[in-house]
Amino acid sequence: MTVPTIRPAHEADMERLVDVEVKAGQLFHTVGMSQVAEDVPDRSDLREAIERAQVWVAQFGAEIAAYITAEVLDGNAHVAQVSVAPAYAGRRIGRALLEFVEAWGRDAGLPATTLTTFRDVPWNGPYYLRLGYRVLASNHVGPELARAMAHEASLPGIDASLRCAMIKPNHPPAVT
Repeated sequence: MTVPTIRPAHEADMERLVDVEVKAGQLFHTVGMSQVAEDVPDRSDLREAIERAQVWVAQFGAEIAAYITAEVLDGNAHVAQVSVAPAYAGRRIGRALLEFVEAWGRDAGLPATTLTTFRDVPWNGPYYLRLGYRVLASNHVGPELARAMAHEASLPGIDASLRCAMIKPNHPPAVT
């Protein structure tokens, strides 16, 4: 299996990133979440994340297949968004991007990586559980993560009762 190149996103990538997220989001139609499926990313938020060097793309040759956005919330690396174009699904690109952000956090000395997701959507909560994330108890959600979750709950189609925060400790890589 060919491994993608992961690199920082650039302003010139903006339209492809939007396209990837919109196409990836169409899968939400299959679980009755049409408002989520029809959401279009906010270009100004994406532009700001690119300017802060917190967006990375996975590409094959010249083609951007996926991207991930991260930030630091409550002292942890936090995955704000990960999207894989449907044409590239099933190639472990999302996993590679998550591992990239986990390493980014480790390299910065951060103790864990967090994310928020739909608890029961197969390619969300159950997927992240398989990758070693665990559901974060509500009394362990820090104030910045809580604000992010409240913001997400204000978006079209997002039912906060169907969402959860997850965490994965940033253990050092195994020495072989």
